[in-house]
Amino acid sequence: MTLVLDSILRSAGIDPADAQVIRHAYVKEGIGLQGIHADSSDDEILAYTGQQSAKPRIFPVVPQRTWVVFVPEGGDRARLWSVVENRGEISNDGTHRTFDLVVSEQMADLRNRLVIGWRSPRTWRLNGPTAAGYPVMEIADAQPVPFPGFDRLVLDHAQLQAVMREHRYAAWRTALASVVGVYLLTDTRDGRQYVGKADGTENIRQRWSAYAVNGHGGNVELRGMDPTSFRFSLLRVFDPATPMREIDAAESHFKRALDTRKHGLNRN
Repeated sequence: MTLVLDSILRSAGIDPADAQVIRHAYVKEGIGLQGIHADSSDDEILAYTGQQSAKPRIFPVVPQRTWVVFVPEGGDRARLWSVVENRGEISNDGTHRTFDLVVSEQMADLRNRLVIGWRSPRTWRLNGPTAAGYPVMEIADAQPVPFPGFDRLVLDHAQLQAVMREHRYAAWRTALASVVGVYLLTDTRDGRQYVGKADGTENIRQRWSAYAVNGHGGNVELRGMDPTSFRFSLLRVFDPATPMREIDAAESHFKRALDTRKHGLNRN
């Protein structure tokens, strides 16, 4: 059974009936405006996508809220650039219309990876239900992301979930599994901080995996809080063979230095 775009859209929470699918062409100029090319930046592609014809036969008067945007991949294929949210028309001079578009996180893990067959090379825009029947030709492996180093690692909760799940972060998981230590969690809404540790019984990867799953990692202090505002970083890492008393001492030091018992989220 052939995998089609419909399954991909629905798994990302996109109803094809509420979406339109666009495959840009690489042109020097489009609808009287500057076009895009294979080396165009994301900002240039977004701006180009937001400029559309005012002619109803070319572009719908009331376009869908979700636009799934592809770029060319040969004559009969299209590679996903991004999903964007249409927040409405902001200008119309009778010839060109400009839309306020914002890049969505929907299908973000498939950007530049998903390739579909494009049955009508001369057609650049399709309603979602039509495009939903187009075949998925390829889902390429994600390009690996280099590990930045323990002292440069700062992740929000969504990024932490990606690190623990996605293939491109395999090197990060290996690095985090190789150390124990003391970490810092900051609630960016009010600046309160929590100092925690991963000692000899679990490594940093194991400890942070719990946060990725439930947001609180089993810590009573953090239960009931919204993890989307959490930021994670490492204060000090140790070899797993380090005696637990040294890690405990480091944890106590940072709790005292950052005053997280009185003015933060630590209860002890």
